[in-house]
Amino acid sequence: MIDLKFIRENPGVVRQAIENRCTEAPLDEILKLDAERRQKIQELEIFRRSRKEASRDYQTGKEGISEGRERRARIKELEDDTKRLDEELNRHLLQIPNIPQPDVPLGKSERDNVVCSSWREPPKFDFTPLPHWEIGEKLGIIDFERGVKLSGTRFYMLKGDGARLQRSIINFMLDLHTKEHGYKEIYPPFMVKRDVMVASGNLPKFADNLYHDAEDDLWFIPTAEVPLTSMYADEVLPPGSLPLNMCAYTPCFRREKMSAGKDTRGIKRGHQFDKIELYKIVEPETSNDELEKLLHDATDVCERLELPYHILRLCAADLGFSSSKTYDIEVWAPGCSEWLEVSSCSNCWDFQARRAGVRYRPAPDARPLFPHTLNGSGLALPRIMIAVIENYQQKDGSVAVPEVLRPYMGKSVIK
Repeated sequence: MIDLKFIRENPGVVRQAIENRCTEAPLDEILKLDAERRQKIQELEIFRRSRKEASRDYQTGKEGISEGRERRARIKELEDDTKRLDEELNRHLLQIPNIPQPDVPLGKSERDNVVCSSWREPPKFDFTPLPHWEIGEKLGIIDFERGVKLSGTRFYMLKGDGARLQRSIINFMLDLHTKEHGYKEIYPPFMVKRDVMVASGNLPKFADNLYHDAEDDLWFIPTAEVPLTSMYADEVLPPGSLPLNMCAYTPCFRREKMSAGKDTRGIKRGHQFDKIELYKIVEPETSNDELEKLLHDATDVCERLELPYHILRLCAADLGFSSSKTYDIEVWAPGCSEWLEVSSCSNCWDFQARRAGVRYRPAPDARPLFPHTLNGSGLALPRIMIAVIENYQQKDGSVAVPEVLRPYMGKSVIK
């Protein structure tokens, strides 16, 4: 959430940010409601002061009962109006996206994202590489038919070495991030309350793409970013506690409504998938340096798996709702013949912290401030599974196991 005072004092900046994002947001309504609310508050303060004066007059017999009753009724009316305006204003503020940082490139769509670096050339094969869905079925490690049988379209089953490969990748990433990159592992709930979804920026905007248990009003998380954002909601973190570096493995649940008709073959897009999430809570002046560290930690996974990748700097129109700046990491999948996004590393500034009420005290006697939050996949499955299967496929139809995964797999080839 953007600070209302900042919006009031810098409406042109916010309007330009919304325009750069190629989206719409109720800025004019917010400015109108804010002006009306401030007027009501001013009037309410005047009536409250007059009530105190009238109390003294009543004791001396200078004011009658009817005048006091009218004043109390008007105060109650103004209090109700202010409460209504507060609620309406907050509802509109939740619809304003974060402001892109000045160095975020302009653009109209994902086609305007900028490739800023790459690592390793895509491999060359002396045979025609197959897509993962053909390899998986031939090896008996991916079962699409039974996934659909159990749950419908965009579900699948991993079997035998397929399930073992995914588990090996998850354990490898958790070990790397906790033992070498300095993250603390968290195992959060996979269902959360409504206000937790609001704090992360998923509600109200993305309600249609989320799974919801209406009876208990619990929401299945689309990413571990959601519960990690609210771990310290409505708390003041003590001096010296930042930065906080956390990582979490969770399944993720998303309705793929926005990608209807796209990527219907294979395991690229599913309603349920696994992910390792990296999350940071940091002091504001360090957040962009921390973003670069986060990006390094995510790309380190690709390099140790020896997967060709490139890094995109997202243009303003392609930024996530809560992000002020984002890098995407895409790995090469030779069987699909495309680059697959496996991570979005984002600096959200104080946008999520404000929504969640997370604050920190920079010094013992200092007033609490809002920290900056950052998040990024480290990395997301099943796309890493796709990249491993397709990049490590061999002419005889088997799949070599990346060297770093062999201790976890207990073998060097899947055949």
